[in-house]
Amino acid sequence: MALVLEGVSKVVNGQTHIHPTDLELRSGTMNVLLGPTLAGKTSLMRLMAGLDVPNTGKVFWDGKDVTGMRVQDRGVAMVYQQFINYPSMTVYENIASPMRLLGKTAAEIDAAVKKAADLMKLSEMLDRKPLELSGGQQQRCALARALVKDAGLVLLDEPLANLDYKLREELRAEIPKIFEEAGSIFVYATTEPEEALLLGGNTATMWEGRITQFDKTPIVYRQPVDATTARVFSDPPMNFLNIRKSGDTLHFGDGQSAGSAGFAALPDGEYVAGFRPNHLELENRGNATLEFTGTLQVKEITGSETFVHLDHHGENWVGLIHGVKDLEIGVALKVFLDPRHVYIFAQDGTSVAPAAYATETQTATATEGLTHG
Repeated sequence: MALVLEGVSKVVNGQTHIHPTDLELRSGTMNVLLGPTLAGKTSLMRLMAGLDVPNTGKVFWDGKDVTGMRVQDRGVAMVYQQFINYPSMTVYENIASPMRLLGKTAAEIDAAVKKAADLMKLSEMLDRKPLELSGGQQQRCALARALVKDAGLVLLDEPLANLDYKLREELRAEIPKIFEEAGSIFVYATTEPEEALLLGGNTATMWEGRITQFDKTPIVYRQPVDATTARVFSDPPMNFLNIRKSGDTLHFGDGQSAGSAGFAALPDGEYVAGFRPNHLELENRGNATLEFTGTLQVKEITGSETFVHLDHHGENWVGLIHGVKDLEIGVALKVFLDPRHVYIFAQDGTSVAPAAYATETQTATATEGLTHG
């Protein structure tokens, strides 16, 4: 069973929301749509669900063209960030409603509702009305209703955004397990790279109505096909710097250079170097480390980490430094970078060479996260 998009696009009032897109999603997979606000994630989900009809292209479900089919006639469940429940029904009846429409028996409904409620920690609230619940509890009710629907396609549009931190972390880990046995296709939209890494499966990075890359999540994270994908799949976004390769040397922006042993096959010329914020350091770790000097504009302390915002010759860089650092705003700050963490892109943004560490650690798990990988 598969959902296949062939050249689908969406234009609203002359504005392109989705450029012509091809995508194939297989049953039993978790698929993350990752991109900033207005990247087109919700628009693409609405085309998948049948809530909108594409201006061009076709949608196939299990080999059947369903492009013009009503959403009611498809096996689709969708949960939005803005939770939607029936206010006049109890939590029990809200969860049970899809199964009643499917004609399930009372015993089947009761078993499924109680199982879903237990997973979503709603067992003590089944007799309440949605308006008697907190926002997080109402969202869990909407998730439980999607769970029991037994849909072939489950679309989750930033479903955890309104939950408290602890519950959000729990459900991020539980959602893939919760839906795994159903064998459905799951599509999960998020703006957070770390959430994509935690969910695993496949990731499609989106930017301005286009899918820039679609592959297994660790591959997209470690080996982005272009600078846009690298920027999307990094939080804070990846830093960039113009460089020049000459012979066996890479020349960086403010007079720095490094041996190009890892890029021996790279032709001489002008390129763009990219590196993630968590790879900038305040200490020199070795002789090969690159050293840069920028002006500290802003520092943000999260409790266990410090974000440093630097002006490097007009370029805005962000460093994610472990620990709480006492740094003075407005003064020069030296930062260091291991060349193994440098990605090389062409001037048009196309990937030329992944960072050495990314290919060396290809077998590492994605859940090591943004602060470690």
